[in-house]
Amino acid sequence: MPGALMLQGTGSDVGKSLLVAGLARACLRRGLVVRPFKPQNMSNNAAVTTDGGEIGRAQALQARACGIAPTVDMNPVLLKPQAGTEAQIVLRGKVFGKAGARDYHRLKPELMPQVLDSYHRLGAGVDLVLVEGAGSPAEVNLRAGDIANMGFAEAADVPVVLVADIDRGGVIASLVGTHALLEPQEQARLHGYIINKFRGDTSLFDPAPAIIAERTGMENFGILPWFEAARQLPAEDAMALEQPAETGAVDVIRVAVPRLGRIANFDDLDPLGAEPGVVVTMVQPGQTIPADSDIVLLPGSKAVRADLDALRAEGWDIDIHAHVRRGGVVVGICGGYQMLGQRIADPGGIEGPAGESRGLGLLDIDTVLEGAKTLGETTGIETTTG
Repeated sequence: MPGALMLQGTGSDVGKSLLVAGLARACLRRGLVVRPFKPQNMSNNAAVTTDGGEIGRAQALQARACGIAPTVDMNPVLLKPQAGTEAQIVLRGKVFGKAGARDYHRLKPELMPQVLDSYHRLGAGVDLVLVEGAGSPAEVNLRAGDIANMGFAEAADVPVVLVADIDRGGVIASLVGTHALLEPQEQARLHGYIINKFRGDTSLFDPAPAIIAERTGMENFGILPWFEAARQLPAEDAMALEQPAETGAVDVIRVAVPRLGRIANFDDLDPLGAEPGVVVTMVQPGQTIPADSDIVLLPGSKAVRADLDALRAEGWDIDIHAHVRRGGVVVGICGGYQMLGQRIADPGGIEGPAGESRGLGLLDIDTVLEGAKTLGETTGIETTTG
């Protein structure tokens, strides 16, 4: 078996995905053959692999950091939240079915053999596999049958390092609390921790490692500074969209994006956010779409009809039609494009309860959702000059 290290977090959005990518590139530059792996991911931000499947966008980024093309074995179980409490289960890149939280919890032990098979296949002939956990191992209410964190680490006999986000506060409590909630054999698997997203004077943290070591025995493997450029990389899940937008800019194109509950492939917006002279504002539930917006952009959705209902419940349909009457531009991507039409029908209940919804009526199109999904890699060339 190859060498392996698993990064687990004290919570979601602590920076596990980016750290795996960074470590992968550092190892590659040192001449190692390295691969990324995430047993279970929950995200509607997906990427297409060279072998014709879907994995989490973060694992595709990590594959690029390793200097290789992404494959379905890098993320064998991908959960894509749909309408209500159901999620679509993508197993080794292909749709396996859908399940609510309780049904999926019962299904996990059946998925573990396939997860381990992908892990062993991915690790064949390489020097190192960098494994990313999901959420936190401290969610002990979900420990039975776990395939994402300590359950996988024990099954594959992989050492674990905890990643903690100091920017959100309470970092000592999150590390000590996570350790305290684990079983003794799981605690023994923890070799240390990394403090991530530190701003300011790191010497202020000097007393903390001794306090943490006294209570957990864990070693401090380092303090990583806040990395502003991370905003330019694809985020793994929609938690990244909760960050407030920058304001106060003048002489810019203002793009307003309603924050849909099941927003999908939201990194489609990244090129806009990186473009000079463009300000992208995520309009959160409870807010109105700004009247000074130049463009209203409806993003993709994993549950188009449910998100369309939510859009109307927020009154955003009224804002969009007012925007059009003022001469504003509306753009729809994927599910957002479908919402702009006359009708969306889901006779097979692919994204939720079967039925039909009235669209926003801005385009003369009808959409009928079907089971088969076309996946493919695309390339493009920027043609802007001057």
